[in-house]
Amino acid sequence: MATVVPFVPPPYPYERLDALKAVADALPGGVVDCSIGTPCDPVPDVVAAAAANAARSSMGYPPSAGTPALHEAAAAWMHRRLGVDVAPDDLAACIGTKEMVVSLPHLLALRRPDRDTVLHPAVAYPSYEMGATLAGRRAVPVALDADWHLDLDAISPADAQRALVLWVNEPGNPSSSAADGLYFERVAEWGRAHDVVIASDECYVEFAPDRATILRAGADHVLAVHSLSKRSNLAGMRVGFFAGDPELVHYLVETRKHAGFMVPTPAQAAAVAALGDDTHVEAQRERYRARRELVVERLASVGLHHAGGPMLFYLWLRDDSGADGWAIADRLARAGILVSPGDLYGEPGAPYARLALVQPLERLEPALERLVKGEG
Repeated sequence: MATVVPFVPPPYPYERLDALKAVADALPGGVVDCSIGTPCDPVPDVVAAAAANAARSSMGYPPSAGTPALHEAAAAWMHRRLGVDVAPDDLAACIGTKEMVVSLPHLLALRRPDRDTVLHPAVAYPSYEMGATLAGRRAVPVALDADWHLDLDAISPADAQRALVLWVNEPGNPSSSAADGLYFERVAEWGRAHDVVIASDECYVEFAPDRATILRAGADHVLAVHSLSKRSNLAGMRVGFFAGDPELVHYLVETRKHAGFMVPTPAQAAAVAALGDDTHVEAQRERYRARRELVVERLASVGLHHAGGPMLFYLWLRDDSGADGWAIADRLARAGILVSPGDLYGEPGAPYARLALVQPLERLEPALERLVKGEG
C-alpha cells in the first residue's frame, strides 16, 4: 500500500524576515517596514464615512456576488479609469484579491477536471503557486522576458494542454513591470488559442503609466481581478472584484455562494465610495511618486539600483557588487529598512530585493540618511 504523506504547510514567506526585522527595529525610530507592502497612508474620509454608515444596516447577510451599488460603481470605474466597458452583471465581489487568487484553481478544477496545471510567472506573488498547491494541482512557473513580462514562448505545448489557468500580474509584483495593450492582446489570444483561462491580477493598475487592462482585448477566456487595498489604502477592509468572461463570472458567482464567500456590508459600501472618488487616488499616486524619486536617488548613491519597471508601488533592487537579495536585505535592515529578498517570489528573483514604497517620507528619510552615511 502506497504511503500517504499529509500536507505540511510551508512557513509563511514573510515570517522568514523576523530576524532582519529585529535588527531594523532596534534602531532609533524602529523598523521602517517596506517588506510586505501594507499601506500606511490614511483611509480616505469619504470611504471611512461610508463604511461607518453602512455598519448600522449590517444585520443581514450581504450578497455574495456584491451589491448592485458595488457592481455599478466598479463598472463605472473601469469605464472612467481603464477605458473599458463591462456590464455590471459581468463582475462580482471578492474578499480581496488574495482570497480570489488562492481559491480560483480549486473552482476551475471542478469546472475542468481534465486539466491539472496552474501556470504562473516564475518571479511572482507566492499565492499563485500556493493556490495551485492547496487545490491539489500542479504549479508550473513560466519564465519572464528581459522586461519582466511573461514569455509565452517558454510555455511548452504539454503544459499548455494541461493548463487550467495562466496567471498574469501586470502591473507586476515584485518587479514593477507594466504591460501595454499590445502585450495584453497577445496574452488573451494565447488563452483563446489554447482554451486556457487568463487570470489577470491588476490590483496595482492605478499606479501604472498607461492603466492598461487585459479586458481591452475582449472578455472571452479572460478574468481581470481588482483590489482596493492599494488604490484606496483599504487592505484591512478585504474587498475587491473580478470581471470578464460572462460565463466564467457566472460560474464563479454560483460556486462561491456555496462556499460562503461574502464581503461584509460595510466593506462593500466603502468600496462603492472609493471607486467613485478619483481625488484620493491621484493624491496617493503623488505620494508614491515622491517616495520613488527620493528612494531611487539615495539608493543609487550606495550602489543599489532599481532594475524593474515603471509602476510606482515597488522597487526591484539590484546591488552593483553582485550581492544577492538576502545580503541587500541585511544591509538595508542595518539602516532600519526592512525589505523582501527576491527569492521569496521565486528562485530567479534571488539576485534582487523588493522594496514597497508604503512608508511616508518622514520615516524613510532618516533611515536612508543612515544608509548613505554607512551607519547602522
